[in-house]
Amino acid sequence: MTKVTIRQMPNFKKAYKKLHANRKLKVDDAIRDIVANPKIGQEKKGDLVGVFVYKFKIYHQEMLLAYEWYLSDRLLLALGMHENFYRDLKKRRQ
Repeated sequence: MTKVTIRQMPNFKKAYKKLHANRKLKVDDAIRDIVANPKIGQEKKGDLVGVFVYKFKIYHQEMLLAYEWYLSDRLLLALGMHENFYRDLKKRRQ
């Protein structure tokens, strides 16, 4: 199996850093899911083509993790709740 490199964009790092330790563990689980199966997220269209968004719950609250994936690379773009998530993601991609 190919070794997968995980890279983080500044927006992802900032959101991750603000989380409590127990919530970080849930995000780490989601990242493991993405590494194991990069097609687990939903591929976006239009302005966000090539971006996948994986939805998961942290204590009854839905979180979204945006990422791009390549054969041996996962680029974590953003992490957050649905409110303004896509608007902010589009803004950062331009």
